[in-house]
Amino acid sequence: MEISSGLSPRVNSVTSDEGKNAGPHPQNFDLELTDTVSHTDHHFQTLNALEILRETVRILRYNSIGFMAIAALLICPVSAVVLSNILVNHSLVKRLTIRLLLVAKSSGLPLKPFIKQSCQKFSEVVISAVMCFPLYVTLSLLSKAAIVYSVDCTYSRKKFDSQKFYVIMTKIWKRVVVTYLWVSTVISGCFTLFIVLVVSVSSAFSIMGFPPDLILYPAMVVGMIFSIILANAIIICNIAIVISVLEDESGPQALLRSSSLIKGQTQVGLLIFLGSTIGMAIVEGLFEHRVKTISYGDGSSRLWEGPLLVLLYSFVMLIDSMMSTVFYFSCKSYRMETSSEESQPVLEALTISSALAEVQ
Repeated sequence: MEISSGLSPRVNSVTSDEGKNAGPHPQNFDLELTDTVSHTDHHFQTLNALEILRETVRILRYNSIGFMAIAALLICPVSAVVLSNILVNHSLVKRLTIRLLLVAKSSGLPLKPFIKQSCQKFSEVVISAVMCFPLYVTLSLLSKAAIVYSVDCTYSRKKFDSQKFYVIMTKIWKRVVVTYLWVSTVISGCFTLFIVLVVSVSSAFSIMGFPPDLILYPAMVVGMIFSIILANAIIICNIAIVISVLEDESGPQALLRSSSLIKGQTQVGLLIFLGSTIGMAIVEGLFEHRVKTISYGDGSSRLWEGPLLVLLYSFVMLIDSMMSTVFYFSCKSYRMETSSEESQPVLEALTISSALAEVQ
């Protein structure tokens, strides 16, 4: 990572008069980068969610071909499988749904349509995550690493080098995978904790003699609290993946580093997560309604609507990963500014060491 060279995202307000008159560098498009981050010369302000989106769009325009290639080669295959649920065993989904409904009924929850739909959706998510895990830990994880590396190259004013990226990935792939496994464990633990809490709270109210309709409300409160906890956990996990690529950290160390790095910036991360989640949910809903359910005449509309929605879903995933990386740079630059922290250019060091090894 090239933080040590002083490159960092910059807010519009942090611009000197000299910078205003100079204009953007023709090769760097209109990226808002600073050549120096001086604790005495600049008052650094962190980027909010809208500014991070704008910065992401600038980076995408600067290297649109590279990012579109990543989306087409690495993200689209995963998106097609996830949206179509082609790997999901529906008999397993049905069996898991029935078991969840039995657990809900035994804990005192009423088996209303909302509960049934929630159990079915939860079962689909779980089975899909298990069946698609090989894709997540290969293509999806590789796409995230490529996006992080591309954003880092943009801030470093360097072109994406596929050979250099291959050399870097051979060095850091193990720690990226280890971090992803820990991320999967954390997310699975959150869902397990949610089920335990819902069952425990519902059972407690049922033992106290509350009717099933009233037991539903405390369960919904637990669900809302869980959604906030899950959102924060996902933000930490996303930044941990970025850290595993750009810094010499992996596994629980990367997660701890992530939670420390985003302190004070959690609201920005939540807005980024909310926007990405809403975008993905809309595309998933459209795919479910337009491709899986509705058929016009001979169903020819699916021939163009399906691929179009897959491309749209892939684009949302691309923007989400890019925004997570820009968010990391924003938090990192802010920490360097406030604590005079030094950072080692890990990716560049790996490349140089590999080049020296080849020369020897």
